[in-house]
Formats: sequence, C-alpha cells, structure tokens
Amino acid sequence: MSVRRILSEKKSEFAVEAKGILHDVCADLDISTLTDVRVINRYDVSGITDEEYEQAKTVVFSEPPVDNVFDETIDLSDSCFVLNIESLPGQYDQRADSAAQCIQFLTQKERPIVKTAKVVAFFGSLTEDQKAAIKKYLINPVECREAASEKPETLEDKYEIPTTVETINDFTDLDDAGLEALRSSMGLAMSFADIKFTQDYFKTLKRNPTVTEIRVLDTYWSDHCRHTTFNTELTDVRFDGDDELTAEIKKTYEEYLESRKDIYGDRISKKHICLMDIATMAARKLKKDGKLDDLDESEEINACSIKVRIKVDGEDQDYIFMFKNETHNHPTEIEPFGGAATCLGGAIRDPLSGRSYVYQAMRVTGAGDPTVPVSMTLEGKLSQKKIVRTAAAGYSSYGNQIGLATGQVDEIYHPGYVAKRMEIGAVVGAAPASNIVRERPQAGDIIVLLGGRTGRDGIGGATGSSKAHNTASVVTCGSEVQKGNPPTERKLQRLFRNPEVTKLIIRCNDFGAGGVSVAIGELADGLEIDLDKV
Repeated sequence: MSVRRILSEKKSEFAVEAKGILHDVCADLDISTLTDVRVINRYDVSGITDEEYEQAKTVVFSEPPVDNVFDETIDLSDSCFVLNIESLPGQYDQRADSAAQCIQFLTQKERPIVKTAKVVAFFGSLTEDQKAAIKKYLINPVECREAASEKPETLEDKYEIPTTVETINDFTDLDDAGLEALRSSMGLAMSFADIKFTQDYFKTLKRNPTVTEIRVLDTYWSDHCRHTTFNTELTDVRFDGDDELTAEIKKTYEEYLESRKDIYGDRISKKHICLMDIATMAARKLKKDGKLDDLDESEEINACSIKVRIKVDGEDQDYIFMFKNETHNHPTEIEPFGGAATCLGGAIRDPLSGRSYVYQAMRVTGAGDPTVPVSMTLEGKLSQKKIVRTAAAGYSSYGNQIGLATGQVDEIYHPGYVAKRMEIGAVVGAAPASNIVRERPQAGDIIVLLGGRTGRDGIGGATGSSKAHNTASVVTCGSEVQKGNPPTERKLQRLFRNPEVTKLIIRCNDFGAGGVSVAIGELADGLEIDLDKV
C-alpha cells in the first residue's frame, strides 16, 4: 500500500509555536546567532485514494486560511539545521489518531494508517555543540526520538505476538543472590522481601511462576496500587521545634492516638500506626460518633462519595457527590506533558467509573525555581522551566479537550521540589442516585473493556512511583508514562450520563496504570477469571 507524505506549516502571521521555540532556544540556551525557526507538521498516510487525499489535504491536514501545504517535500535551505521529531514506537500519538479518524469521517471507509512527525528547521550560524544542545532541549527521550527524514515504504507495524507465556525456571530454587539478580534484571519495583515472600508462596504450590504472574504481583504491590509508603508502620514519631504550629500538630497527633483507642478497642495491637491510618481516622471517628450519615458506602472503591439532596428544575432529588484527587509526581517529572495531562485524566476516571459526571477541577503543584538557567539543571533531570511550562500545557490541554472547568490553579515554588516534583489534580462530580446500580458480580457476567486503544505507553506505569530512580531513568522509563486520550474520555462522560447505560452496569472500575489485571481483579473481587479469555 503506497505511502503519501504531506507537510503543513502555519503561515508566518500564525506561526506561534515556531516563534515560541525561537525565543526559548535563544533565551534558555543562550544562543544569539539563531535568526529564525520554522515548524512543519509532517504526515505520512496510507490507505486512501488520490481523490480522498486531495479532499483531506485542506480539511484534515490543514486549514487554508492559516496553513501552507506541501506535497511530499518542502524546500529548506541547505544551510539550516533540521530536526525531525516523532513519538516513540508504540506510544499513543493523538495527532495521528485524530487525523486518521477525520479521514474516516470523510471517506466512510476503513480507517487509514497515519504517522506523524514534527519538522523543526533552525536558521542561523550554529556550532555542532549548539545543535546538540538544541536537540537535547527539544527531545525528551521518555516521549519522543529523532525521526528519519526519508519516507518509509510502508506504515504497517509488525509485532511478534507471543504464543506462550514464559515460565521463570528454577525460581523456587534460587538463593538470595539469585533472587536479587532476577529482581534487578526484570526491573521490578517490589522489594527483596516481597520477592522472597513470593518465592516462599510458589514453593507451597510446588511450581515456578510465569513472567506474567510476577509482573501482576509487582503491579499490585506497587505504591500506586497498594500505597506501600502510606501503609509503612511508624514506630518512632517525634516533633521537633517549639513553635505554635508544631504544638498544634503534636496536639492533633495525640487526638489521633486517643481516637485509635476508641475505634479499635481490643484490636489496637493488630492495627499499626501508619500514614494511611492517620489519613482515614477522622472519617472512622466521625462515622462512629454518628456524624457521617451522608457517607455513601459500597464495595466499589472509585472515589469518596457522599449523599446529597439538590434541586433539579425546582424538584428535590437524591444525588451522589464524588470527589477524587490524584498525584502524578514521578511521570510529570520525567514527561511533563503526559504526566500532568493524565494526572487530570486519571482523577476524572475514578468518579466517572462511579457513573458520575465530573464538572470541576483543581490543580496544585510544587516546583523548583523555573527562572534558574537551564545550564544549572541537575544531571539526569529536566530543567524546572521545562517541567513547569510543559506540565501546565499538558494539564490545560487535557482539561480543555474534555471540557472541564478548573477553578483553582496554584503552583508552589521551593528548592525542595527540585529533588521531586509535586503534581496534584483534584476533581468533583455528581450523578443522580437512581442512575447508579451496585451489585456483586456473578460468574457468567459480561466484562466490557471500554475506552481508547492504548499503545506501549503506561505498561508498568503503576510500578514507576515505587522504584529508586537514577540518571538513566529519563531514558528507561518511557513506558511508565500513560498517554491521555481526552476525546475518548469525553465520549465516556457523555455515555455515562445516560441512565439507560448506567443502570446496566453492576460494578465498574477505572482502567488506569494498574492495567487490565488490576482493573478486572478489583472488579471481580474473588471470581475465578481467565484473563486470556477476556
């Protein structure tokens, strides 16, 4: 199937992106000899006729009032420095996906294959060191790479589909050194104690585990899914300082200890002190004291839910009000756009899976000083300026596409956030109580995976926050950052507002970084399920 190439460039009056890159490169990299920048969106497409191509040229690939379009090639000066940038193989490319969908709308035929790249041309006198600095500045190896300039002969992706699942031979016989070597070679997030516990378990089964089983356990036991850090037992709690704030914190902690006695009674010796217990104690205490009658409780764990009465067209109705926050510190630090975008998208998914409509959001972030020169960036990290700007763009892009109002945006600047970024997205949603059905799944029930097709992005994503990272992480952790698909999630938002749909759902769980095993595992809650048949 032949491959066509089309290039689309904003006319000079509308070349905002190109002017922005020119300004940023000159200012951040201290390059004064750069005179101009051109940005061209490159599309390679196969599966359409000449007529369909001509029709799509000015409808899908460009807007005639603001874009110039070039067939196959574009005339650039031999003296300019050209950088071709494309998404990593297997990652979700929203521009390519949207273009393919739009062409399908036009043709009413099978969806064509579209691959995209961004061509950035730099004009002026540049040394080889400056070219290398520009390349490093614009290409984040977690999300993209330098693309070839030649047009490919085919756009077909050839993946080898495994027919068997590998078993880890001799797993139950490995000594401690062998277990540690296996844990390291597989890049597992679980601790040595975890993999030792796993080995002991499979010894009782008298068999070795498959790679899939170890990966699933690694995901389930990650900070993202099990909240390992928050459940870590605290055995030595001290309060340093004698100021008023410290005294208030200490008083609050003492009230927490008294509440534990009231809540747990004789069971207190079995309930260790941890951050999770501290965080949930207030709700436990309020509930026991009869002050939480409006709490909506169920076996579904989607988002914090309360029962409310609101007026709809002048009539009082029962509603379920949900709120949820999500942190994406690790992915935003290594891939700011996707990390911040899916921080919001992930927060939306939880109340959405509770069948509620999410209508408002909040964003709170922590960063180092974004005015510090790029040259002072810590080795192995992105500059604070890059993180701050690109994360803001990612969050706003996702929110704007899904149609979500953000009422509060607050960024805290502190030197401590140079070591680890903070990215929090919080949302609220609501739905008529009558639209929500919650029942226990039974054997034979149909499980539906609903949403956008994903690539290799997000694989192992849940484990990323549990790993120790180093200067190589920015290269090796690309698959840990999910790529958001807000148009598809917006469709789900609309679909779940239809009571004829939501009343068919007996239980729902969001499909996040934990992947299909965690989503269906929480959904089924004890049912025997063969994932190969889902």
